[in-house]
Amino acid sequence: MAKTSIKRWLGGLLATAAMVGLAGGLGGDAAAQGKTRLTVYTALENDQLGPYKAAFEQDNPNIDIAWVRDSTGVMTARLIAEKDNPRADVIWGLSASSVVLFQNQGMLIPYTPVGADQLKPVFRDSKSPMGWTGMDAYLSVVCFNTVEAAKDKLATPQSWQDLTNPIYKGKVVMPNPASSGTGYLTVAAWLQLMGEQKGWEFMDKLHENVAVYTHSGSAPCVQAARGERLMGIGFDMRGASEKTKGAPIDIILPKEGAGWEMEATAIVKGTKNLAAAQKLVDWTVTRKANEMYGKYYAIVAAPGINAAPPNYPANAEQAMVKNDLGWMASSRERILAEWTKRYDSKSAPK
Repeated sequence: MAKTSIKRWLGGLLATAAMVGLAGGLGGDAAAQGKTRLTVYTALENDQLGPYKAAFEQDNPNIDIAWVRDSTGVMTARLIAEKDNPRADVIWGLSASSVVLFQNQGMLIPYTPVGADQLKPVFRDSKSPMGWTGMDAYLSVVCFNTVEAAKDKLATPQSWQDLTNPIYKGKVVMPNPASSGTGYLTVAAWLQLMGEQKGWEFMDKLHENVAVYTHSGSAPCVQAARGERLMGIGFDMRGASEKTKGAPIDIILPKEGAGWEMEATAIVKGTKNLAAAQKLVDWTVTRKANEMYGKYYAIVAAPGINAAPPNYPANAEQAMVKNDLGWMASSRERILAEWTKRYDSKSAPK
């Protein structure tokens, strides 16, 4: 049943992807002006597209970006569907585990961008030449409502294992990994930290305490912030944002470490605009680009940029677990099928 549902999910994404139009101005006259038009596939948020495009084109006036934008799942499915007839030139702002999947399927042109050697090692593909380059990272944290905890004199958890304590029964909310990137990076981290057998045993116990699995990575921290739940396993930046708004929450990085993912860039095999694509990827690793990433994420690829917002955990970067992005990519379908079989009964309605 699970395998069938995964195939149906992928089919739905492909159908949705087929209806996605080009965003960001395909109707321009780049060709008439002698410009090179790059088709760039992305899962960046809509409010990032305009500033990123404008900044790059200001520095590269002979290149025009035409965005194709949708969620990570839709864009991943679309790129795979177009494998034999690629339409994208560049990927800019898609989860690294998806990009590694494309790399493993021979869908990328290896290229080491100028300046990549100055980035933090975790944001650099270990292959030479590099297949992809990281931009920014996001983590899973626990948002814990201290007011709600005080009502029942409940202790603040310090570890992932603490979340299985029966005192928290029905008081935990977390994202469904089949519909939330934050959910998947969290589950993948548990399986890597604990090993698969112990990881599933941990999730069996945690399931007893979970009230609901949301379809959003931000929702758990929002619900904890409002006092609707005692705690939510969620997205780091949302936790900091809610605390800054005045929510009575502690943002906890469990002592075993925090799961994480990153956004990445890569050149699509089959591009007819290789020189322009290389210029774009060169630009994406510049300090100027990283400072822009820092407006949306606390952890960016370039060292020395303090992008952390108020109330962001000071040791978040050090808490990032050792993460095998290739394993995350290749294991995704199998893990989601098993997770769905075990726990989907508590998922929120779609």
